Amino acid sequence: MQKIAITASYGNFYVSKKATKWMAERGNKRAIAELKEREDRYWHGHGWSDEFKLGYDNDDSRADQDLIAAIEHFGGAKINDYPVLKIVEIPDDVEWYIEHRDGRESVHENHRVWE
Repeated sequence: MQKIAITASYGNFYVSKKATKWMAERGNKRAIAELKEREDRYWHGHGWSDEFKLGYDNDDSRADQDLIAAIEHFGGAKINDYPVLKIVEIPDDVEWYIEHRDGRESVHENHRVWE
């Protein structure tokens, strides 16, 4: 089964600085790069915010194994302030996309379309 992370409540998908650091400690390249960029900005006078959020706008990144592990480790409600995150499991052979509707998300199977 594939595991995919989505929002279970209204709001943009993101994880907190704490979860990003946790993923970076496990070698996640995206989290490491984001923390490095934030650190560089901090040292150049742009500040470091506790409101830091690592966003996941690309559907493919929502199946990132470190992201899934972070949600399982921290719990979907505790990985950020808002929204609540959830993991959806679908069969391995399904091609999928995330549908966004009024701030909520769901996983849909790709279907063929001809015009």
